[in-house]
Amino acid sequence: MSRRVVGVTLDNLEQLPLSCRRCVFWEVAPHLKEQAEEYGETEVEKEAWVSSVLLEWGSCGRVVYSDELPVGFVLYAPPNAVPRSGAFPTSPPSADAVLLTAFHVLPEFRGGGMGRALIQAVVADLTRRGVRAVEAFGDAAPESGDEEHVCVVPAAFLRSVGFKTVRPHPRWPRLRLELRSGLSWKADVEAALEKLLGQVSVSTAEPTVVRA
Repeated sequence: MSRRVVGVTLDNLEQLPLSCRRCVFWEVAPHLKEQAEEYGETEVEKEAWVSSVLLEWGSCGRVVYSDELPVGFVLYAPPNAVPRSGAFPTSPPSADAVLLTAFHVLPEFRGGGMGRALIQAVVADLTRRGVRAVEAFGDAAPESGDEEHVCVVPAAFLRSVGFKTVRPHPRWPRLRLELRSGLSWKADVEAALEKLLGQVSVSTAEPTVVRA
């Protein structure tokens, strides 16, 4: 079984579970969400949101595959592109952070590292882009059966992959994962390349011939 993670695009958006494609919990303001649901336009709203963020900000999600089967996804964006972010008691997100929003792994693939692989892919993408941190609103009681907030990531999972609570709350804590700066990442890569090239030049240098 092979695993791969790719960026979310308008071409592969249709591979997300139907319930997730129709969920606009994060993407529109609460009163507009109700209106979109009433008129059956949530899937269109979701696609419009992804399209807008891709055009104005860049990559905003990842899909993880097991062989050729899409088994999970994550979406993320600047807080100002996430209308729902202002509705939590632990708002607002920090100005220097990108907000992790929708996150889902098929039940039969949970516990196998797919969720961690998605988080690692998010970290790799945002670190390269110079983002300082990722934040998320966590659900401290996901077992409550609250269908309205089913799209909120369990706080326990976020902590298990390195997030730390920055604003506690009995139900909706805000958590944060610090990232290495893009400059630091670039410097590390350049240093590694310099070391590698140095080793190559030493190993391929022709020996000096001393003639009597």
